[in-house]
Amino acid sequence: MMKFAGTLKNRIAFYFILTTAILVFVAFMAVYSIVKISVYHDLDRDIQTEVKKHLSEISVKQGIITIEHEEEWREREHNTLDVNPVFIQFSDTLGKVFEKSPNLKKHTLRIHSEYEDKSLYDCQLEGNQIRQIQVPLYEKGKKIGYLIIAMSLVDGLSVLHNLFVILVLAYPTILLILFLIARSIAGRSIRPIQNVISTARMITRDNLKSRITPPANRDEIFTLTETINALLDRIEQAVEREKQFTSDASHELRTPLAVIRGTLEVLQRKPRSVEEYNHKITHCIAEVDRINSMIEQLLVLARLENQKQSVTVEPLVLNEIISSCWTHFDAKIMDKQIQIKESFTDIFEVASDRYFLTIILHNLVSNALKYSPAKSTIEVTIQSQFNGTLLCLKDQGMGINPTEWATVFQPFYRSKAAQDQPEIKGHGLGLSIVSRLCELLGIQISLDSKERGGTSIFLFFPTEN
Repeated sequence: MMKFAGTLKNRIAFYFILTTAILVFVAFMAVYSIVKISVYHDLDRDIQTEVKKHLSEISVKQGIITIEHEEEWREREHNTLDVNPVFIQFSDTLGKVFEKSPNLKKHTLRIHSEYEDKSLYDCQLEGNQIRQIQVPLYEKGKKIGYLIIAMSLVDGLSVLHNLFVILVLAYPTILLILFLIARSIAGRSIRPIQNVISTARMITRDNLKSRITPPANRDEIFTLTETINALLDRIEQAVEREKQFTSDASHELRTPLAVIRGTLEVLQRKPRSVEEYNHKITHCIAEVDRINSMIEQLLVLARLENQKQSVTVEPLVLNEIISSCWTHFDAKIMDKQIQIKESFTDIFEVASDRYFLTIILHNLVSNALKYSPAKSTIEVTIQSQFNGTLLCLKDQGMGINPTEWATVFQPFYRSKAAQDQPEIKGHGLGLSIVSRLCELLGIQISLDSKERGGTSIFLFFPTEN
């Protein structure tokens, strides 16, 4: 059975037939029961009619039963065994026959004491099924005998037997025909699923462009294909991002490694002075630090891509986190003589993850210090709004062309203005990490900038409902 119902269309047809079989069985039983009840009802009605007729045609005097119309006994139905014969018999309480219809010939109807008087019951007459009733006869309140009337059940039982045979033979035939029809309909209904299977087999990591053609009917299969197509879109985008990320990471890591290799090859060519060795080694160490920094940022991005980081939301004082950022970059601020201007006096509290929010603000402050000229000003503004808190970090650096605003948050992207100044080192990962963390924490990030006009980064912390 499990093997037979292995395919989807066979399972659909099987469950349909299972349900239909129960319904057809109930219907057949109802038909058989109705016919049986009808046969017995007609027979019982005819017997009751005979009882009334014969009770009206007899008289009882001094214990003797007399038939008032003797000619009635000469009717054909009482003399022959043709269709629906009627058997009539008058007996005393002990079963002695006073009179009987000629069609009984040498046979007699037996009184069945186990049945109540005037009740209809089935019994046999010389091996043939009959329907019988025994009606007591009274004289002055004393039972003196019985009027027994019976009719043959042979024809009725024959009808019921034939009907039963027909139903038994028709039952599996109907189910087989219905199964084939259901299987054919199910096959046509699930044909779009075959399209899904064939298209899915064509899709590989290197071929994510194929899409499933939705069926014409906007049914569940249409919804399934639309969902699968949307899933394929997301997978394709993720794979493309992975490929681009891998390519960019390889390129970015290759550059400092090439610098280190070149420096070491130069040192290997001939003996150098201690000062030259120290200079080159210091240069290599700086490149190694650059690689370490890049790897740390790549690991952060990778964890964010896989969404393996758990977020711990807690009440945080935004002022304190900003102050800790300035402390972290104290040496760089003093080296470039940057002036920090904080345009807020109140205490601002937000609900966020301390570790991730610290990474966001450290990256933003690091970028502001990196791209700001010496002796410039970085301004921090925090203000409350009716549905949240807005933080603005504004520098006086080289700025970003408005055409690049949408791409600066992509991994390894550096603005053209930054590329024109090779002395400013960077990997193009800081803002992409900030963007992903803001998405994770539900912080809305935006920027406003123009070339040589500075950059303003806005962080909006929505108020929790």
